Amino acid sequence: MPYLQLDVNGTFPVEKKKQLAHEMCKTYSAMMTVDILRISVAIRETGDGGVWRTVDGEPVPVSVLMCDIRRGRTPALRMDVAKALCQHCIDILGLREDRLNVEFTQHSGDEMYHPTLGGYSPEWSEDEAAEAAQ
Repeated sequence: MPYLQLDVNGTFPVEKKKQLAHEMCKTYSAMMTVDILRISVAIRETGDGGVWRTVDGEPVPVSVLMCDIRRGRTPALRMDVAKALCQHCIDILGLREDRLNVEFTQHSGDEMYHPTLGGYSPEWSEDEAAEAAQ
């Protein structure tokens, strides 16, 4: 954890997806104070017409970014991270801001297993818990 999953219509060049994954990992790691080695990114291309939302009574193609993250992050921090990750999607893939949603699912440390990093994710330190409460 975290696991960032972007569902998009159409297809994109591998280099663009690699660039997006790299930028998302750097940004997420810095903003959420997370070891970059714990972050996974999936860019799921659904082809044309694979992801929809109704706008003004009509279905329109959209993109959705699902973020499985550590429990306890403040709403303000999640908002800042969502905006930053959306900006990467806009700048690198050319996605439309008004057709992009971000959803967070929060998990405790014992719901995130990383065999190469020693098992479960560490629980919050007292400093991290105090900072998250602000």
